[in-house]
Formats: sequence, structure tokens, C-alpha cells
Amino acid sequence: MPVYNEDKLVVKAVRKVLGVNFGKIKLELIVVNDGSTDGTEEKLKRLKSIKVISLKKNQGKGAAIRRGLKEVTGDAVVIQDADLEYDPRELQILLKLITDGDADVVYGSRFMGDRPHRVLFFWHMVANNILTLISNMCTNLNLTDMETGYKMFTKEVAKRLDLRENRFGLEPEFTAKVAKMGVRVYEVGISYHGRNYEQGKKIGWKDGVWALWCILRYNLFP
Repeated sequence: MPVYNEDKLVVKAVRKVLGVNFGKIKLELIVVNDGSTDGTEEKLKRLKSIKVISLKKNQGKGAAIRRGLKEVTGDAVVIQDADLEYDPRELQILLKLITDGDADVVYGSRFMGDRPHRVLFFWHMVANNILTLISNMCTNLNLTDMETGYKMFTKEVAKRLDLRENRFGLEPEFTAKVAKMGVRVYEVGISYHGRNYEQGKKIGWKDGVWALWCILRYNLFP
């Protein structure tokens, strides 16, 4: 769980993840505090049953995830943002495909299925669709939501990943490198509880431009 300035939600997010019933499967929650300047660090110190890693300065979501991956010991890994735009209760949907032995990587798509989605940002959707299309053209995958923050993968995939992006360019980089591995990729529909910028959304148009560059860079010039 990468976290940056989420003091209002981080406790709720952690408790929601820890509250998911995974049956006999043991859950390990690694929280990477990415140089938060609000009360996030203080609130994380009060929480139990989690492993907290604190970065001295903000480096970006990709850097926080890279740091967290170094600590992973489980058989499957998923990235859970602390803003709760993605519902932790739906992690079981992604996990089932891995535990059943069908998938090596599972994407949670905001653009397929019949689960509820908050209606926001038309141009974000357009940009997402364009980026997904260009990514699919380069990878020959038929994803509907390359930019989704919900990506679950096996420890074998995690070991083979060599991620380098520090910010949101991680999503197209991850997809390009997974496609080159030739592993089994699945996609399932999930709900989406998006935030607006007043509520703390952090991605902007510059990240979209960088994502396009990352698609070309990691697919055509590895």
C-alpha cells in the first residue's frame, strides 16, 4: 500500500484491507509512507498487524511500490492504494484466478462488468481509453483498463519484474514488461469509487503525457 498524505483515509484503508476474509490465506500488509508531510506517519505508528516503511522524502507511487516489493514474502502480490478508490473486498475476485491456477497476472478493470462506478471526469476516461489502446497495439494484449491501480500477480512475476518508473508511469511500464514475459494475463470487472481533486486526487494531464512516453519507451526501446 503506497501512501502519500492520506491522514484522513489511511487508518480506514488499513482496517478495510485487514478486515477482508481470505479464509486460510495469510495476509501480509506492507505500507510504504512516501514522505508524507501531513499526519499520515503518526497514524500509521498507532496501527498494528502491518509493516510500515517510511521514505524520508516523496519519490512517487512507482518508487514506493518498488520499495515495498523488496519486502514481499507471499505467493501473490497486489497494489492497494490508500485512497480507497478501489474496494479491498473485491481483492478476492482477483485472487481466485491466481489460487485456482488460471492466471499469473490479474487486472481489475473499471470499464467492464456491472459493478458500480462513480461518474467523474469524461476527459480522464478518454485519455485512459487512448492510452490503453496504444498500449494494446504495442503489447498485443486486449486489456480494457491498462491504467488500473488494481494489479495482482504471483511472486514469480514479482521476482522477474525490474520496474524503474517513480510515478504513475509504473502502470504502462508494468504492462509492457508483463507482456514480454508471456505470462497468463486475466482481467475482471471491479467497482470504482473515484475521488475529485478537492478530495485529494493526485494524477494530472502531465502524468498522461508521461504514460504515453512510457508505453513507447518500454515496448519499443526496452
